[in-house]
Amino acid sequence: MKALGRHVLAEFFDCQPEILNDAQLIEIYMKRAAIDCGATIVSSTFHTFNPHGVSGVVVIAESHLAIHTWPEYGYAAVDVFTCGETVDPAVATRALQEYLKAGKVTTIQLNRGELNLHDRVLQHKPMMVGEAG
Repeated sequence: MKALGRHVLAEFFDCQPEILNDAQLIEIYMKRAAIDCGATIVSSTFHTFNPHGVSGVVVIAESHLAIHTWPEYGYAAVDVFTCGETVDPAVATRALQEYLKAGKVTTIQLNRGELNLHDRVLQHKPMMVGEAG
C-alpha cells in the first residue's frame, strides 16, 4: 500500500554539545540535509533557549524538517517528514547524523496517509506561490 508521505522520527545521541547549542549552525545543517535529500526549501525559523538548547524547523515544499536539542545531554530529537516518492527522509537523517557528529541514532519511520492507490505514482512537488504553471 502506498503512502502520501514518510515521516522519520530520529533520536540523536552523543552529539557535540557546542554544535547542539549553535542555532545558526543547526539551521545551516538542517537546510543542507533538506538539500541533500532533494527537497525544496520554502522557509526556516530557529530559536535559542536560555541557558541552552535550540528548536527549529525548515519548511520544505514536500513537508518539513524539525529539531529540538538538549546540548547538556548531547541529545537531539529530529522529525523529517516528506510527501511523495522523490524525496527520501532517510537521506536527510543520515546527513544530520554526520553533521551533528552523533555517536548513536535510533529511527522510526511511519507511513503517513496510507491509501489504496496501488496503481498510481504518487508525486508531490507542489507549485510555490508565485510560480508559473
